[in-house]
Formats: sequence, structure tokens, C-alpha cells
Amino acid sequence: MACHAAGGELIIPGTGDGLEMLRQLGAAYSDKNPSTKIVFPISIGSGGGKISVAQDRAVLGRVAVPLTASDEAVGMVAVPIVRVPTVFFTHPSLRITNLSARQISDLFAGHIRTWAEVGGPDMRVRVVRREDADSTLQVLRATIPEWKELVITDRAKTAFTTQEAFEAVAQFDGAIGFGPYSPAVEQQFNVIKMDGKHPTSADYPSFTTIRLIFKRDRLTDEAKDFVNFAASAEAAQIFAGYGGVPERSSLLPAH
Repeated sequence: MACHAAGGELIIPGTGDGLEMLRQLGAAYSDKNPSTKIVFPISIGSGGGKISVAQDRAVLGRVAVPLTASDEAVGMVAVPIVRVPTVFFTHPSLRITNLSARQISDLFAGHIRTWAEVGGPDMRVRVVRREDADSTLQVLRATIPEWKELVITDRAKTAFTTQEAFEAVAQFDGAIGFGPYSPAVEQQFNVIKMDGKHPTSADYPSFTTIRLIFKRDRLTDEAKDFVNFAASAEAAQIFAGYGGVPERSSLLPAH
């Protein structure tokens, strides 16, 4: 079934990163353009977004990874719109507020097995990780030296979407995971500062870049207008409210 505009809807499938923020962006656009409802469905991953666009099932997709040469070979184009901090978070019952990058990597490697070893309760550490191809994990490996060649403990639970990671950490006392930052994450979980830096700090070291993708020859007027809205000052305010840093992308030319 096609994911492009039907009955005034523009459906944009893909990554779960920044979903709450993107939905607010879509609502703001629809407020200004009532004839077009922007829909960001639940995550099917960046790979799913690419497939939807490549197979012409969606005019626009959303991804948190760069395009590959094979993506570009089928005419796919990516426009970066916002960088979202990658956050480490625990079950809400844990009240540890700050850890070093080394302590965090040791937790995920399985070298630290109880929270008491880092000043917390005498409770077993339960690690929730993402699959190797996950965009957030790739960003951590690229931006945090301790993660470059980190071997994550084989006792970790693997989540295959952002939502699964959130659900797993919420389910288990002592659980720790990682994913894109949003105010909702801070409300639902215990967010950890890394080396004293909160994810919304200007010098926080790890970000995921969210991009809108499309084929130029398939881009509709409404899709182009939405891509340009994502580069507007109003969009930048929405992104900032979620800890995002807007990317200054060039506007797409009008038809």
C-alpha cells in the first residue's frame, strides 16, 4: 500500500529517532496548511524508510543514517534537518544522575555488573542495546572514543526499534539503554549526564542527524513545501524545544 498523499495526507515513514518532535513539526505545518495532514507513523527504522522511498511507496521518508551509494544510485536525495542528542537513560527507579564516559562504556561492556559499583543501589545492571546496524549505536561509536571498538556484553537484551528500547528499559529494574533525547524521555526515565554534560548542553558530544529523503523526480509540491518548512525559523524553535539543533539546509527551488 502506498504511503504517499491520500485524501490530503502526506505520510512520512522511517526512523523512530525524534518521533515526538517530528510529529509536532508536522502538526505545525498542518496548522498553516489545513489541506495537508502530515503523518509520522510509528518507526519502521531508517532502512524501512529508505525502502518505502526507493519502491515509490512514499514520497518522503525519514532516516537517521546517511545515504549509501546504492541509495543515491536509485535517485534518492537526503536533506539534513536536525541533530538530536543521543541519551543514556535508566529505569526511573534509579537516581544516578552523572557517570563518566568510561563508566558508561564499562556498564555496556558488562565490566560493571551492579549499580552499587557506581554509587547506586545494590541492584543488577540490565543492559538494553540496539542491533549493530542501528543509527544511534553507529553515532555512539563515531563520537565517543570509549565506544569505537566497544564489545557490548552478550547478556544484553537487543531492541530492534527505538520504541522497543524504551519499553525494555521501562520494564526492568536496573535497566540502562540509549536512544534519541526528548523531553518525554526525561519525564519517563532517569537521564544520565555524561561527564557532567546534560544532553541539551551545547558541548554534549553525541548527536544523531535526522534527514528527510526523497527522489527528486517523485517530489510533489506539498512534499517540497514541507521540506522547506523543516528549514524554517519556526521549525528551528520546535527542534530547540526538544533539545535538537537545526541543520541549516538550503531551501529546495520552487517548481
